[in-house]
Amino acid sequence: MKRIRILRTFMFAFLLGTIVSLASSCSDDDDSTIVGYGTVSGTVTDLMGSPISGVEVTITDVEGSATTGSDGKYTFSNVSMEKHAVSFAKEGYVTISATILANSFDENKVASISLSMVDAKSKIIGKLLDGNNNGLPLAGVTVSISAEKTMESATDGTFALEYLSVDDYTVTFTKAEYVTVKKTVCKADFVNNVADLGTILMSGSEPLPGLGINDLQNADKWYYNEYRGGGNADAYPHWDWACNYFCSMTFVGNWEEQWEGTTLRIQNDGKQRENPANLDTFDSFTYGSKLITEDNKILSLRVRTHNADAASPAYFGVQVVDLSQAEPTAKKVGDTKTYGSGDYTDFDFDLSEYVGKEVVIAIGIYRKETGDYWKQLVLRAIRFANQRVEGWGWLPEKEVVDGWKLTTEMVRSTMVHTKKSFTGISPKGAGRDVNMSSGYPAAYQSWRAVSHIGHEWAYMPLNKDPEVTPSEGYLIKTKGGDGVVNTKVPESYFYSKYAIAAGSNKLTLKTRNFGSNYTYFKISAVEENGTVTHLSPESNTATEAAAAADGCWKFKHDKGGKDNPNDYASFVYDLSQFDGKNVVLTFGVYKGEQNGDESKLVFYSVDLN
Repeated sequence: MKRIRILRTFMFAFLLGTIVSLASSCSDDDDSTIVGYGTVSGTVTDLMGSPISGVEVTITDVEGSATTGSDGKYTFSNVSMEKHAVSFAKEGYVTISATILANSFDENKVASISLSMVDAKSKIIGKLLDGNNNGLPLAGVTVSISAEKTMESATDGTFALEYLSVDDYTVTFTKAEYVTVKKTVCKADFVNNVADLGTILMSGSEPLPGLGINDLQNADKWYYNEYRGGGNADAYPHWDWACNYFCSMTFVGNWEEQWEGTTLRIQNDGKQRENPANLDTFDSFTYGSKLITEDNKILSLRVRTHNADAASPAYFGVQVVDLSQAEPTAKKVGDTKTYGSGDYTDFDFDLSEYVGKEVVIAIGIYRKETGDYWKQLVLRAIRFANQRVEGWGWLPEKEVVDGWKLTTEMVRSTMVHTKKSFTGISPKGAGRDVNMSSGYPAAYQSWRAVSHIGHEWAYMPLNKDPEVTPSEGYLIKTKGGDGVVNTKVPESYFYSKYAIAAGSNKLTLKTRNFGSNYTYFKISAVEENGTVTHLSPESNTATEAAAAADGCWKFKHDKGGKDNPNDYASFVYDLSQFDGKNVVLTFGVYKGEQNGDESKLVFYSVDLN
């Protein structure tokens, strides 16, 4: 592949140099006098040097055309020896032109033009729907990737940008009275030369500031019922900074991760101070798509404020966009709230009218005044339950296993995950920078692009925090010498929910550990009725591995890193007994023995297939 890329680069450079030299080697004076007629000939190849047949060659001011043969060669006779543009065209290739001048012809009255054409058999397709008209096909939308490459959607809303090379593109969709939509297409999106963008909904409104219907359709899913921010360990390790992945979520406007929590701030720089006061439109907010059920219909926020007091509080609230409506708009939930204290307190919002629906929920701060209005709302926790939640504790109700803090309500109302492959390798690392605004929050945001387990799964730190920095992968661990041996309650664990079926009923964990101690871990499946099944691997490649107490497995395997992924141990699990069911899967690490040191479970990757 490297040789191919080098060859392609060379051919592009050669092609460009050929065209430039042909176009610029003589001044216009060179074609001022016609001195007879000659022949234009040459060979057309692809970027690999293979001849291309059937290329139509045309020359300005010359009648007719020539076509390349199986050897890629062409000949054009009776061409006046003056300035001409020569064009090369074939379906499936990028049309290319060159220029010949009077002195391009040699003493035999022959001008040679040989060049390479770029493959353009690929296309970008999709269908546009009308968000202002019940999702009917939307015709007449201008679809473009450049000023030269543009088209309009057909009467059935479909579009196809054809004759493209496999490359990265930004596709822009515009239509009068509709919000412009942009989609990114990467090289990897082309499958069999086709990048399919699916259906794209356009509308004439932005239910949330800067976000059209299409943006909200692609909102992050809030799969779980608890999200928390901040670095203060108020109930270690439940609120420890190392367990806070709130800052990997989506935010709009001005926000910052602080020790107190994830802070939504009024935009207050320069011209932003001229923004009008508005208690109906958020100034800064976070949002996500959430399935509301009887088990999670009450949203509770634990907050405090900065630069606010009782006389001049911060204004904030919750808005919901129901995308199933014919014309979706943002609707306030309850009243606008006010708070102006550095003490944490709890507010709740009733989402009962949305039970049974997946809706977009936005939590944000409002601008009450114009001018220098620098208010900050600190979000310490976003929690969904069947009742108001207060304080620092875990979500209420009955646990599926005593000590796990995972309730039956959480199991039932956790949303089914739509992805199947996850990594534990951070693309930028996840440094423990005490500068909360620019250190690990930026690294955690980078998790979004790689389906990192820390962003995609829910983490439950019951007794011990994790390590997010190692290049071998994200790891969870036990306490050292002061830890209590327990093979029933994990030190910490991840969980996520999946629809088990053929094609997604085999689970593979690639992992390792360190040192001479065993790591005890357990993978469990929790059904929506609360039944818990501890799973045993059908196979593994660990250096040492064996079944242990209470469904745990213990293993030793000290090989594997981001540069040698094949050296990790693989543990493979058969989930077919749960076919047709939605199951919460948990990965826990246990203090299985008193060995005087931490034991670690590394996540390199998790795959369902």
